[in-house]
Amino acid sequence: MTDGLEMFEYSAQGYLPLVYSAGWMVALLNYEPGMDFKNASEIERHKQTDEVFILLKGKAVFCLATDGHSLEVIELLPGRIYNVLKGTWHTLLATKDAAFAIVENRDTDKFDTEIRPMKTGERQDMLRQLPEWIK
Repeated sequence: MTDGLEMFEYSAQGYLPLVYSAGWMVALLNYEPGMDFKNASEIERHKQTDEVFILLKGKAVFCLATDGHSLEVIELLPGRIYNVLKGTWHTLLATKDAAFAIVENRDTDKFDTEIRPMKTGERQDMLRQLPEWIK
């Protein structure tokens, strides 16, 4: 560590919180097999907090439950900030080289994450809207 500066990196698959401060934290998320559209079967939400995503590299889409019955697929652009509002069901699909920075309330991953199976209609909506690069 240089005085006044901490540096972090993470290259393994999955999610790792790295910076904790007061009520928030920053994590890195790298591709994991659950991000392959063939494996997509769950969706999550956070009832008490928003969750910010920044695509650092690769390609990715959000699948957002818009009305409890269908999914909307949004293609992410690198460097753009995406704030998933509290209560919004969501999941990420991505290429194997994808990496994200995530900013969220401290311990959201432990205490404010609800996960449920993707409904049949949601999965059909997702498959219909996916860009060609992900298939």
